Amino acid sequence: MEGKEEDVRVGANKFPERQPIGTSAQSDKDYKEPPPAPLFEPGELSSWSFWRAGIAEFIATFLFLYITVLTVMGVKRAPNMCASVGIQGIAWAFGGMIFALVYCTAGISGGHINPAVTFGLFLARKLSLTRAVFYMVMQCLGAICGAGVVKGFQPTPYQTLGGGANTVAHGYTKGSGLGAEILGTFVLVYTVFSATDAKRSARDSHVPILAPLPIGFAVFLVHLATIPITGTGINPARSLGAAIIYNKDHSWDDHWIFWVGPFIGAALAALYHTLVIRAIPFKSRS
Repeated sequence: MEGKEEDVRVGANKFPERQPIGTSAQSDKDYKEPPPAPLFEPGELSSWSFWRAGIAEFIATFLFLYITVLTVMGVKRAPNMCASVGIQGIAWAFGGMIFALVYCTAGISGGHINPAVTFGLFLARKLSLTRAVFYMVMQCLGAICGAGVVKGFQPTPYQTLGGGANTVAHGYTKGSGLGAEILGTFVLVYTVFSATDAKRSARDSHVPILAPLPIGFAVFLVHLATIPITGTGINPARSLGAAIIYNKDHSWDDHWIFWVGPFIGAALAALYHTLVIRAIPFKSRS
């Protein structure tokens, strides 16, 4: 989802390609590891592409909250699950919107639409701290506005139907909720890293085109698993936007879980991808 990495192809005779030992998917395409993003990049602030990327994150998160909160409210309004799209429909709404929005914004901002994804990519040095903070602010503002528009259209149903706010369900402990958020976000961010790996893109030219599909599908699957536990956060901006607009005491009681859990999960995914998946033995092809 981060668009700064470029596929680098050089002549096969100029540099020996380094291949993982025991990997069956060997290729003749050459690859050069892109340099890490600088920690601070003040020059970005004077670039239109920087501000355009922030606007894209704002609009994408706004649309994400608008569609998904309306879907959640529609399910809760129905007399029973069989009279609505049910949990499966909610999961499809979240996963489908991520698929569509990542596809639309990947070439502009990288299509993060989630502070946890931004945080994980920042830890892996895929973007600067300047850009990471800006993205997170715009994502949160977009989420607040998206939930606010839903409430503006349907103020009474919004309050009576819960406003899409995340809470730990009755019968589950805070620890269960935290664990669900950590593991759910790990699945998402791990998929993001794998789907957008520049080395894989250099080997398989179709990967950048297909990247939004596994990312959206990962969101769908995580929602199927964790909606009964926490309503599925795995996105601090989504949880914050709904909590601020709904603004009931119980929506804030466990709100910390929907920040701490996703950030821990994203950090673990970044470490796993960087230290394990990419740090495997290599050999030079002769």
